[in-house]
Amino acid sequence: MKFLKVGRVVIITRGRYAGKKCVIIQPLDNGTKSHPFPHALVAGIERYPTQVTRRMSKKKQDKKSKIKPFVKQINYTHLMPTRYTLELETLKGTLQADTFKEVSQREDAKKQVKKAFEERYTSGKNRWFFTPLRF
Repeated sequence: MKFLKVGRVVIITRGRYAGKKCVIIQPLDNGTKSHPFPHALVAGIERYPTQVTRRMSKKKQDKKSKIKPFVKQINYTHLMPTRYTLELETLKGTLQADTFKEVSQREDAKKQVKKAFEERYTSGKNRWFFTPLRF
């Protein structure tokens, strides 16, 4: 699975987050002791931002631009790769496979992902990533 590299945008096909877009943070081709199968550490969007118009107040625009992220380890068989990539330099060093050992570490990781995604959304980069799939 050479095409599942860092920064690749994938769509989850099974489970709770089926149909959600996410980015591969760390591919683990050989697996780990706790997960002995090829999988990837991904960060994705659980709740997408809703539509914003010019007539809305600044406060309402900020509220509608919020993103709810998730961080998860997912089997390669449940990922559908796309042709797109997303560069998230800030997340590469902070999220590791051992992030999931404690709940507090996981919550901190979610906060970092949320911050990175919201910065990218408000700057206007990669708008397609922040829109839900329609099917």
